[in-house]
Amino acid sequence: MEKIQHTNVQVSELKLHVAEIGSGPKVVLFFHGFPEIWYTWRHQMVAVANKGYRAIAFDHRGYGLSEQPAEPERATLLDLVDDAVALLDSLGIDKAFIVGKDFGALSAYRLGVLHPERVSAIITLGTPFIQPGLSVVQNHPLPEGFYISRWQEPGRAEADFGRFDVKTVIRNIYILFSRSEIPIAAADQEIMDLIDPATPLPPWFSEEDLSVYASLYEKSGFCFALQVPYRKLKVDRSLIDPKVSAPSLLIVGEKDYSLKIPGVNSYIRTGAMKHLVPDLDVKFIEEGTHFMHEQLPEQVNQLIIAFLGKHGA
Repeated sequence: MEKIQHTNVQVSELKLHVAEIGSGPKVVLFFHGFPEIWYTWRHQMVAVANKGYRAIAFDHRGYGLSEQPAEPERATLLDLVDDAVALLDSLGIDKAFIVGKDFGALSAYRLGVLHPERVSAIITLGTPFIQPGLSVVQNHPLPEGFYISRWQEPGRAEADFGRFDVKTVIRNIYILFSRSEIPIAAADQEIMDLIDPATPLPPWFSEEDLSVYASLYEKSGFCFALQVPYRKLKVDRSLIDPKVSAPSLLIVGEKDYSLKIPGVNSYIRTGAMKHLVPDLDVKFIEEGTHFMHEQLPEQVNQLIIAFLGKHGA
């Protein structure tokens, strides 16, 4: 990771922390999810840079080393799209390949809808494109203790997380989200209570990795992350024809708990997503979990690099 360079780039009214490796006219811009940060893409950044691409990953506004917006309660996913466009402008980049995971995938698709001229192709991990303006997941068929429902409740996650230090919160979420079952707490539990303190980290996620994540979230905290995405999933700009015209690849881990969220698995497997993303290819990784890009980086990298090569002429 020593070749990855770090800068702060002025974007609109705030500065974003930007990590970068590689050079050349072909650019890959990475959007992280939660509880991730730019560092989640470390394996992919090095891999695409070694193939001649310029790899750029940034901490979203309010995350890690990027600055907090003045009015975080007013922020939405569309602010992240605007930030990405402004970042490309600041770096003098006309067009890029976009890679996104989790809520970063939601921003990637919206970038493709709103600014198709800036997008060469889109690769997303785990999260399909669903009609903007609707809830990304349907909470109602799930119990009250569904983690998204809990985290959407103002103050509840803040109190839950506040019982622990930042490193423990990250540890717990990584363990929880690495499982194949949907995180659901009982009525007398909070989400952090689902993890036994003695449970080890996943074998592909080291104590050193955990320390890097913790050091970045110690700077930003979790307040903005709970606002965007969790409390703004239903807030979106009105789009007349929300189609992604760019060639797109969705990589899905067969053991990702999100496949068990009602409607998600069938939406992906029946091809319904092609109504919004006509030029779509879907690849499955049999042992892949929610963090497959960190768990099985070689498999994910092979799919990404092959797709970039196919559409990078």
